[in-house]
Amino acid sequence: MIPRYTRPEMAAIWEPQTRFKIWFEIEAHAADAQAELGVIPKEAAKTVWAKARNVTFDIPRIDEIERETKHDVLAFTTHLAEIVGPEARFVHQGMTSSDVLDTCFNVQLTRAADLLLADLDKVLAALKKRAFEHKMTPTIGRSHGIHAEPVTFGLKLAYAYAEFSRARERLITARKEVATCAISGAVGTFAQIDPRVEEHVAKAMGLTPEPISTQVIPRDRHAMYFATLGVIASSVERLATEIRHLQRTEVLEAEEFFSEGQKGSSAMPHKRNPVLSENLSGLARMVRAYAMPAMENIVLWHERDISHSSVERMIGPDATVTLDFALNRLAGLVEKLLIYPENMQKNLDRLGGLVHSQRILMALTQKGASREDAYKFVQRNAMPVWRGEGDFLSLLKKDPDVKKHLSDAEIEERFDLGYHFKHVDTIFKRVFGES
Repeated sequence: MIPRYTRPEMAAIWEPQTRFKIWFEIEAHAADAQAELGVIPKEAAKTVWAKARNVTFDIPRIDEIERETKHDVLAFTTHLAEIVGPEARFVHQGMTSSDVLDTCFNVQLTRAADLLLADLDKVLAALKKRAFEHKMTPTIGRSHGIHAEPVTFGLKLAYAYAEFSRARERLITARKEVATCAISGAVGTFAQIDPRVEEHVAKAMGLTPEPISTQVIPRDRHAMYFATLGVIASSVERLATEIRHLQRTEVLEAEEFFSEGQKGSSAMPHKRNPVLSENLSGLARMVRAYAMPAMENIVLWHERDISHSSVERMIGPDATVTLDFALNRLAGLVEKLLIYPENMQKNLDRLGGLVHSQRILMALTQKGASREDAYKFVQRNAMPVWRGEGDFLSLLKKDPDVKKHLSDAEIEERFDLGYHFKHVDTIFKRVFGES
């Protein structure tokens, strides 16, 4: 995490004080359950809560202890004993470090997912607003980067809305899958601790009991979580790349908002660059990169090793913080996006009507021409237009083979731009539930 790409609320989830607070809650809830089962004195569990519930843990002190013990959880429980006193001997009964670490990590991931879901809601709201604003704004659709057929700018944004709606559903599923708790002790057999302790802690922490753990929660759950973040990041980059292309000087159909006093270049005062979109492309690469080590973490030795631990200390904060920043930046970009319908129309007209070639092709086949002949008739009139040697409509009207099948009025009818948009309402209803 670096400050430049970090928002405070997400960063707070990963701060040491937050982590130690969660560790304490896990240990204290486990003590409550142990007390109810008669394993430890009830007064001891009450004392743990009373003396440490509202404490600010001394992070330098914990670090000092860890330098000696070379063990983070032991360093924490030693510091906790300094706060709680003799009753601390009843803390961590029958538990292993992974019970605390894994359960805490999953609490952090679920909290992070909740923030990311709120971020996605911002993106979806911005996309919906702008999509309806430009629902019927004509623009050219491109395949291979080349003019294809007309679409509307609202449809471009609707595509993105549908994609991020799917992203939201995937994240809900990933959150549910990772929201498990393990308080099962060494090698996960509950030999030294009752499964009812796990059930109590899980409920208290907003998780569900892991059906079967070894000494760690299975990492396929986490791999799916980080893979989902990677897919969401790719959707961010897809939209950012579209905006980057549309902002090119030769296209200029849309443009990032350029604020008063903003500078585009240290050397060229005229520049207005798509820096936000480019930044989003870069951030997406980083979030995707975290998915692969998460998948490699699935493969652990026997009942556990800690090869996954160092990885998760890095990718947990970095992936969630980076995606949180990216989604918020994307929402703002869409909200303030400058859109130029006049340039869209100008670009639509650049190819002299070639965007209607499929309609002419279909009309010829419907009037008796073979598909092969119809394609040949249309293409031979299209190629001169590419070279700037006339407009498509005029050339078609002069072509004797075309005129054998279509009158001038029938040709002109196929040049109706609005024809391409007759089902926009249907698409919007499918995407947004309203048209």
